[in-house]
Amino acid sequence: MSTYRARLLSTLVLTLGAPTIFLGVSGPAASADPAITQAAVDYGDGCVLYPDDKAMTVDSLRFRCSADQQQLIFRDAPLGAVPMGRKDGWVTSPPVMEDIAPGLWLGKIFYTGPDGGYLTNRVTSAGIEAWQADVYSAPALTDGQPAWALDYSPSPTPPVYDEIREVTPGVWFGYSWWRGGLQTTRLLTFALA
Repeated sequence: MSTYRARLLSTLVLTLGAPTIFLGVSGPAASADPAITQAAVDYGDGCVLYPDDKAMTVDSLRFRCSADQQQLIFRDAPLGAVPMGRKDGWVTSPPVMEDIAPGLWLGKIFYTGPDGGYLTNRVTSAGIEAWQADVYSAPALTDGQPAWALDYSPSPTPPVYDEIREVTPGVWFGYSWWRGGLQTTRLLTFALA
């Protein structure tokens, strides 16, 4: 058998599946049922993460998850993939910041590769890029497990430091901290998608 034929046969086997080629039958059909692909994770009282629905996950984080539930979600989440490109952002707590933020902060633009990079924030309704931060993996302030650090120390901004994890595919949740000389204080929580 020539090298070309062997590669073609290998490609067909991998693409179509061995039963299709050799037995003339097809394998199981791919299911659109989320229970089979990935189940939603229910934290109670309507706080649900939907692996196949970014909008519903963000809505849940914003309007249905308490601070305690958000803490559990962050703790349970793996590091996940680093965000890349333009991501919309929403403040999820405290309520006063949820009301103020939409007119000032729209999200972030990530200039990253698999190991990190940097970002800028999209601010005002014009989407101006401002406040650069370095993006890298580091232990989270909350639990010491890996998180994506969004470190604003290279920027001429106040000592702000964010940390995020990918809670469902394409949705990140995390904390924004004020790192003062004497103590670190949580400013707010936010979601990106």
